[in-house]
Amino acid sequence: MTSTTLPPVLPLAEALIACPSVTPATGMVFDCLESQLAPLGFAVHRFLAGEAPDGPVENLFAIRQGPVGSRHFGFAGHLDVVPPGEGWTTGAFAPEVRGELLYGRGAVDMKGSIAAMVAAAASVPQEAGTISFIITGDEEGPARFGTLPLIDHMRAASAIPDLILVGEPTSVNRLGDMMKIGRRGSVNIWLTVEGGEGHVAYPHLANNPIGPLVNMLAELNALVLDEGTDWFQPSNLEITDVTVGNPATNVIPARAHARLSIRFNDLHTGQALADMVSAIAAKHGGTARAVISGEAFLTPPGDFSAMVARAVEAETGVTPEASTTGGTSDARFLKALCPVIEFGLCNATMHKRDEAVAVPDLDALARIYARIATAALAG
Repeated sequence: MTSTTLPPVLPLAEALIACPSVTPATGMVFDCLESQLAPLGFAVHRFLAGEAPDGPVENLFAIRQGPVGSRHFGFAGHLDVVPPGEGWTTGAFAPEVRGELLYGRGAVDMKGSIAAMVAAAASVPQEAGTISFIITGDEEGPARFGTLPLIDHMRAASAIPDLILVGEPTSVNRLGDMMKIGRRGSVNIWLTVEGGEGHVAYPHLANNPIGPLVNMLAELNALVLDEGTDWFQPSNLEITDVTVGNPATNVIPARAHARLSIRFNDLHTGQALADMVSAIAAKHGGTARAVISGEAFLTPPGDFSAMVARAVEAETGVTPEASTTGGTSDARFLKALCPVIEFGLCNATMHKRDEAVAVPDLDALARIYARIATAALAG
């Protein structure tokens, strides 16, 4: 399968975790990853994108060219992490092994997976084909200046992979039990109803916006967007905030606000849903402002998912479930380039205090990634 024995993943993961990289990540953690990839023959390209308030964001595209005309396989992921919060047993950025567990922010999501990718790449001979790393410093945040500029960079360099594997933590109960072949889309919508303030004893001299907002939300809340598909659960619309901000008991407020979040399957587009909500808001005298975080996508079960499943089964004896559940990931952008599948570590502790990964899982994941890369390059 590979030309050399895989290097241990643990020191690679520890080195990455030791670099604080709360989103948007820049600097030290990218220095660390570059120092791991450059000795393996990768040409490393780093650049900053965007400006405040959502930037600048550092991104890295590293490529090791195989023979002319060979296939190209991409590993994708992110080095930024969510804020660690308080109450860690040891420092969030002071990696520590206790028993069989490696603790530290990013151990699962997803510095551990990136370390496994590096180890996997080290074991795949260059003559097998081209391998690239597509790594952003902003997946956990707004994600405006992360993977999207990376895609632009790859297109400009004519370096589009044939297949991409994203190392998000997809496993649930044990390593290998789930891979993601798609994700639902996401749109957040802010609603406003303008009224006219006044004294509650003189309602004829005011215009209360709360009634129309309540009626609007009732209509939206009653919607059934769909019944799901073969691969996706039903789309859902959730009211996530209602705000008036009126401290007085005897004043009719001037305006009222609400916010929706819709997670939708591939029966919809973000813009179509935004237009639908806008029409309902207008009927009740309100306005709607939508921000589409990403569209739904599906990599239909086929050769790529079978390739991933065979690699997982060979190393773990587990057959991964092909799923589209969960939140969004940068696969929603990368799917514009080529087929994309997500597979990674167990997600039980991601974003939690004392985030931890089983050390044997890191080494097993590297072997799985090496099998997938080798098979993908062989076509």
